[in-house]
Amino acid sequence: MGATVIDHYGRAQGRSYRERSGDEAGKGAGPAVPVRPMLGSPLSRVFHTMPAVPPFIVAIPARYGSTRLPAKPLRAIDGVPMVVRVAQRALRAGAGQVVVAVDDPRVAEALAGQGVDICMTRADHASGSDRLAEVAARYGWPDDAIVVNLQGDEPFAPAAGIREVARALAEDDAPMATLATPVSEAHELFDPNVVKLVRGTDGRALYFSRAPLPWARDAFAADRDSLPEDMPFLRHIGIYAYRAGFLCRYTGLPRTPLEQVESLEQLRVLEHGFPIAVRLTPEPFPPGIDTEADLERAERWLATQP
Repeated sequence: MGATVIDHYGRAQGRSYRERSGDEAGKGAGPAVPVRPMLGSPLSRVFHTMPAVPPFIVAIPARYGSTRLPAKPLRAIDGVPMVVRVAQRALRAGAGQVVVAVDDPRVAEALAGQGVDICMTRADHASGSDRLAEVAARYGWPDDAIVVNLQGDEPFAPAAGIREVARALAEDDAPMATLATPVSEAHELFDPNVVKLVRGTDGRALYFSRAPLPWARDAFAADRDSLPEDMPFLRHIGIYAYRAGFLCRYTGLPRTPLEQVESLEQLRVLEHGFPIAVRLTPEPFPPGIDTEADLERAERWLATQP
């Protein structure tokens, strides 16, 4: 079964990719994942085993160029390219359609036979969201279609988490949803590389920050080495679900002051007055991969899995 490749003009290309064996795909890759039917097709419901999860699309931005980890999508983890592992996770989650947005033919070639659509996008996008907006425009998805943005450096994202962010959006009339998990250690709360969030009683985000959030005034005045037990500290998990119509609108919004000072793209949504639904992840998300050290850690982690 070949993969569909969409060029810069939205045209399906004639080249098909042959199925590869486990050895050809890379050590441990195994057989190619079978194709899932397109969202909305009569067979798509077969792959949605949880009735509460609505049909959803997974779109994966996979940029070849990376300053911290060159050729990131093609870096192998136990012999399997990172982008292939991410695509397989999306398929296992039961997505009706999986599209990988690439900017280099080498990444497209690595995805041969994996049962996903490949959309060749411009190389000059400022963010993954911008890249996915191009994909949404090419495919012409309905405005109310649920599109999950699964980052291309999340090769171990749990299927349950991917489904949960889609469910969160379906159960809320917000145009965007994301996930969080409790902060368990004080060093996490004070680490600027760990994004924290607070949410209201309606389950919607109030704010995201790299700073400790919320600030437990009395507790931290006495001790910053441990967390007060009665405080709901949350760490943001960088997976999003959008309604397709909002994805295109969002990327056209002007950048905002808080977005720029915190370097957090999701703050643009809040600053422009749009809500973001937040749910707790049902399973842990292992850290993403941004550096050589992360890649080595991923190899060690994978070796511990059954």
